[in-house]
Amino acid sequence: MEAQKKIAVVILNYNGIHWLKKFLGNVVIKSPEAEIWVADNSSTDNSISYLQKNHPSVKIIQNKKNEGFAGGYNQALKDICAHYYILLNTDIEVTKNWLNPLIERMEKDVTIAACQPKIKSYHNKEYFEYAGASGGFLDRFGYPFCRGRVLNTLEKDNGQYDIAMPIFWATGACLCIRSKVFHDLGGFDADFFAHQEEIDLCWRLQNKGHGVWVEPKSVVYHVGGGTLNSDHSFKTYLNFRNNLFMLYKNLKNPWRKICIRLVLDGIAGVHFLTKGKFKNCWAIVKAHFAFYAAINHLKSKRANTFGTKLFPRTILWEYFLKKKKKFSELTK
Repeated sequence: MEAQKKIAVVILNYNGIHWLKKFLGNVVIKSPEAEIWVADNSSTDNSISYLQKNHPSVKIIQNKKNEGFAGGYNQALKDICAHYYILLNTDIEVTKNWLNPLIERMEKDVTIAACQPKIKSYHNKEYFEYAGASGGFLDRFGYPFCRGRVLNTLEKDNGQYDIAMPIFWATGACLCIRSKVFHDLGGFDADFFAHQEEIDLCWRLQNKGHGVWVEPKSVVYHVGGGTLNSDHSFKTYLNFRNNLFMLYKNLKNPWRKICIRLVLDGIAGVHFLTKGKFKNCWAIVKAHFAFYAAINHLKSKRANTFGTKLFPRTILWEYFLKKKKKFSELTK
């Protein structure tokens, strides 16, 4: 095995030649401290030939099949030797000196296993971006939200969340993680395929006593929805199924909260019906049955320790009834 490098930026690609053309050159230029890898999930769009011709310095791993975000990274990272992995989406624009603050934060505190930068919107650069904003949290029923993004409300970045701090989950769109910890925990749960696998991983990290942080001195811009847009029924299926998977795996006494979630999911399904989104409604039904079918399999994955604290209230109540649509309002 080759000598271990300190930092490997690893970009998982599936038919993302458009994003590679748009953003990869910028990553190469602005990441001189790192070795750049593209892990290709069996693309059919000439991504490999483009990389070989236009970015000879970028190292390539070719996965034999598309195993999604979770399985794709698990497979690729087996062959990448580095102290820190930076998992980076194809649709992200990095900024000057984006890497150093992340690494410095983790070097200062060996208890921090994962860290994310501040994620802002590529198309509206004054605002936070949905997938991570300035650090992720999870409410008592498993609904994720962020400093700078509560449900679908995005805040303008006025520096209000510029303090580095512990968070519940760091975004998979740009995740810095210690390689040893990643492999010790078995990486992502490949059963998730895509969506919320990073929240599950961060939850498992914390159950083992590791810290997860946001370092807002590092800033990147995310397009979002580069693979599946928010209305895609398969994305709906994965989000609802994986959230149930995650709750069952990581809660000490999961069933009461899961039963409430099933009811809330039903309400979400009715909402989709009223909007004429029949495929999305059916996706929730399929997600529930997939969860029931997987319970015996998931039992072996339940955490041995349960010490992580969730946000004590439900974000739905705070958002819709109390009209608290900013993270700063939730903590008052």
